[in-house]
Amino acid sequence: MTPAARPFRVEAVAFEDGLPALRAVRDTVFVQEQGVPVELEHDALDPLCRHVIARDADGQPIGTGRLTPERRIGRMAVLAQWRGRGVGEAMLQALIDEARGLGWRELSLHAQASAIAFYARHGFLPFGSRFVEAGLEHQSMRCLLDAVNPVEDHEAALAALLGVIAGARRHLWAYSRELDPGLLDRPEAVAALRRFAVDGGETRLLLQDPAAPQRAIAPLLGLAQRLPTAFAFRAIEEPVDRSYPSAYIANDRGGWYFRALGHRFEGESRLDAPARARQLRALFEPVWERARPCSEYRALGL
Repeated sequence: MTPAARPFRVEAVAFEDGLPALRAVRDTVFVQEQGVPVELEHDALDPLCRHVIARDADGQPIGTGRLTPERRIGRMAVLAQWRGRGVGEAMLQALIDEARGLGWRELSLHAQASAIAFYARHGFLPFGSRFVEAGLEHQSMRCLLDAVNPVEDHEAALAALLGVIAGARRHLWAYSRELDPGLLDRPEAVAALRRFAVDGGETRLLLQDPAAPQRAIAPLLGLAQRLPTAFAFRAIEEPVDRSYPSAYIANDRGGWYFRALGHRFEGESRLDAPARARQLRALFEPVWERARPCSEYRALGL
């Protein structure tokens, strides 16, 4: 949805001018809904931060967010009746654009556990262990702006994968050794691929060992049987192709996640680098043409 077509607008606001609107939204969401103590919600950082407010067509506040001097996004809140309508995405993008305008190269945030996937769709990757803040479970996340983001562990790998899937328009290309157990079989990943497929997306997957997912009864194979036009698998058989050590997934909007060693989760990712995504697709296509279709997957009876 373009900004002109939205039933709301997002604007930057000075703290003093926006204080009543900021408090109206944040007190409703954090204090009343989530039980955050008001003395924690009203902190001393607010006057030092840059704030954005989302307003409906009548000018009423419906969402808030801020950038702290520590280059952290915080206080992201949307009124319940407006959730799932793009308000959070628009505010997050406004804050990222503001950070770019300030010349910041990195942003971090403390995401509530339920919002990790939301931030992953915008390129933020988790780091460190989860922790409790204001009585709620949180996860630290960060994003390098206009740069490659390192993927350092399993949870960051899942977030990178979810970001690439969510950013795809119609096509995904994945090169995998054995359908990435521990990653492509995670419920969050399967659910994201299902949404992409139902929305008309096509996913092509190249496998070095197609028998391994069969033995493991990988959930993605069952999903592919239910949505056969959305998924295509091919087995890599040429020796020169089987010696390729890496793995990756790329989409048609410039998002990608690449692992130099395909049996590990560590790698790098970026959601807005179309040149690199095209390069990965150029690697993928000739191997796809040489590989054989995994016809055995159509008869699994899962």
